[in-house]
Amino acid sequence: MKVFGIAGRSGMGKTSLIIRLIPWFRAQGITISTVKQAHEAFDVDKKGKDSYEHREAGASEVMIASARRWALMHEYRDEPEYSMDQLLARMSAVDLVLVEGFRQWPHPRLEVWRDEVGKPPLWPEDDRMLALVSDYPAPACPLPQLNVDDTEAIGRLIAERVGLVVERVGL
Repeated sequence: MKVFGIAGRSGMGKTSLIIRLIPWFRAQGITISTVKQAHEAFDVDKKGKDSYEHREAGASEVMIASARRWALMHEYRDEPEYSMDQLLARMSAVDLVLVEGFRQWPHPRLEVWRDEVGKPPLWPEDDRMLALVSDYPAPACPLPQLNVDDTEAIGRLIAERVGLVVERVGL
């Protein structure tokens, strides 16, 4: 599976960009999944639900399944956090995995940055950053720059960088 990251500080529009890129890649015939980094204490479960109680009782993994979907929750307990390879090995194979966050992982990425948010860019301290996606040009940035609204150009850049062939034009 090819892996490419979407990085940026909170509030920059990473999720909005990924939500536009997913259907764009699907329209190109590229299968796609995502991995999203969450804060340490996140929980997809709710206290009082059977699955929550199973985990609280000490189960290492709890799978919830229905006729429409399934989800697997894994508790680290005393294990260290999984590496990128360990997490990706648990996913079904696709052509491309977009990763939101996880800047400590060694994958190529682009940065979504908006000056009006008032936070500094990440690219000066991240040598895996291959492009800057913004709503206006950043004159001091040496990276290729793309407009945040140009989904096709961003998709094509990602495809090119990971070696995926994109033949059809846009949506």
